[in-house]
Amino acid sequence: MTYTPEQATGISGIRKVTLPAYCMLVLALIGLGAAVYVAQGNYRGEPLWCPVIDGCNAVVNSPYSRVFGVPMSYFGFIYYLYMFALAARLAFEPFSNSLRFRAALYAGVGAASSLYFMYLQLSFIRAVCIYCLISAVTTFLLLFAAIWHFQATRHPPQQT
Repeated sequence: MTYTPEQATGISGIRKVTLPAYCMLVLALIGLGAAVYVAQGNYRGEPLWCPVIDGCNAVVNSPYSRVFGVPMSYFGFIYYLYMFALAARLAFEPFSNSLRFRAALYAGVGAASSLYFMYLQLSFIRAVCIYCLISAVTTFLLLFAAIWHFQATRHPPQQT
């Protein structure tokens, strides 16, 4: 008796393809949560609760935390909302070339932005925000999930 890879792993082909998209959905929700919390603190002008690393308010109130007068948390909210919508579409259309490319591209841009913002925090602000760290880790995990999805959907199933 011979086994196919699907029988050996217990994971069907379509589940292998949609699993990265579902991971991206969860990661985007985590990023949205952090971005919403920081954005609401910016909007209300309230200090942020920093449970582990006490640097959130120094980072949020620094001159580097705004681009053209708009708080970075608003951009983060838009980014994660877009990535959530993109992941939802990927769950339903996993083999769409344009969606696959955009997921990898925007996740890469997000990861590069996170690297730059962490550099600013460590080099110029000299404080680290736990929510920024959560966002950076989430963004890099989104990049890995987007690449995972891109690799898993390289070869669409053959129509029979």
